[in-house]
Amino acid sequence: MNAEKFARSLTLRHLRIIAALAEYGLVAKVAESLNVTQPSVSKQISELERLADIQIVIRERNRLHLTPAGNRLADHARRILLQLDRAAFDLDAMTQGVAGSVSIGAVSSVAPTLLPPAISLMKRSAPQANISITEGHFVSLFPALESGALDMVIARIWHPQDIPGIQQKVLLEEQIAIVANKDHPLARETTLSWAQAVEWPWILPLGNSVARRAVESLFAEFGSAPPVNVIASSSLFLNIAMMLDTPALGLFPQSIAQTHASRGELVILPLDTRNMLSQVRCFWRTGQAEANSAFDLFQKCLEQSLAR
Repeated sequence: MNAEKFARSLTLRHLRIIAALAEYGLVAKVAESLNVTQPSVSKQISELERLADIQIVIRERNRLHLTPAGNRLADHARRILLQLDRAAFDLDAMTQGVAGSVSIGAVSSVAPTLLPPAISLMKRSAPQANISITEGHFVSLFPALESGALDMVIARIWHPQDIPGIQQKVLLEEQIAIVANKDHPLARETTLSWAQAVEWPWILPLGNSVARRAVESLFAEFGSAPPVNVIASSSLFLNIAMMLDTPALGLFPQSIAQTHASRGELVILPLDTRNMLSQVRCFWRTGQAEANSAFDLFQKCLEQSLAR
């Protein structure tokens, strides 16, 4: 491959095509997502293969599969496009002088992982913008969103439904894990039933929360009554501290559970949570983005931080 010619001839269209191809795998889907024709997509792929002097796709019926070289190129394309997007809204924020304020409500199971990178990105782009964060559970946060006290709510959702006057978007999918401290008797079990687990103390979400109803429904699904020895708490950090000091079982997002498991503090138990509360969504009032430039920027920063 002629590296100089490759770098000189590669275009943003090439990068968008290969990144979209990695995501969708279908020429029709790629064309639709980029608002171009299917022949145009095929042409760009052929140009990329010619420039790279290597096969980047394998055609199988109506699907295109990336070769190892294609996957590597797609990874580079995503990073380049992400940096360009960040540059665009950094400059946009500087030009517009985005200040103002944005108020975010989030459940404790998503706040520590989702918010810091988004906030960091926003403060770098718009240092004058004020950001306030309120932690709670969805039932307590949602009225504040409707009243205008909060601009956005980020929560794990059970049985999503449309809400008049409210826009919503899926941010990510992440499993919930059942955990115990490393010295718990169940930590050594390779197979475990919910009937066994229910006999132990539990740290569960607050009784009037969506998360608590979802957990109790999960117990019923496996033929068990909810545990009776319960500590109800919505504080993730308090829950972690209690888990380390008691024989209670608890629920944590997979990423947080894995972090503490890798430190040798907690053990993820072999219990199926059936995708309970795995979907994380953000909610905002219709028209909010147009009315509040700080909100609009935060939403973009949130999307950018998740794309990394």
